Amino acid sequence: MEVALLIAAILCAIGGILGSIFPILPGPPLSFFALILMNFSGFASFSFTVLLISGTIAALLTVLDYILPSWIINRFGGSKKGAIGSMIGLIVGSIVLPFIGIIIGPFIGALIGELLAGNNTRSALKAALLTFMGFLISTGLKLGYTITIAYYIAKALMGQPEAFDYPII
Repeated sequence: MEVALLIAAILCAIGGILGSIFPILPGPPLSFFALILMNFSGFASFSFTVLLISGTIAALLTVLDYILPSWIINRFGGSKKGAIGSMIGLIVGSIVLPFIGIIIGPFIGALIGELLAGNNTRSALKAALLTFMGFLISTGLKLGYTITIAYYIAKALMGQPEAFDYPII
């Protein structure tokens, strides 16, 4: 049973990292779930404080992931079509050009969405750039969290549980 929990934890940690980039998977919640699975597997023991802080950060990042891009768009004059275009661009970009498409897809999608919303080219470029910046900030935060969780899981597997005596972030 312990080995099955360990394998599930590792898969969740990998899924968490992938979910930070691809919008199909919930990255931070998967990484947090990996931490919980590791705790129950017996291969690592995390304090309640570590689990509480990790869970709180995962919840905040998940909420922020939905709020931040919309807030940036609304704050700086973008439209809902630009936000939708950014998400479509991310999905299409990640399918067409797996790595580079993840980066340029949201920008191109937001630009097309803004142009379809009737904005002139200059304001559409500004809104697309801001939408892209929101995407990068959100993705960077999620990626940082999920890689940190994966690092602590790997450290526990290497027999260094003392790293968990203090909060992660």
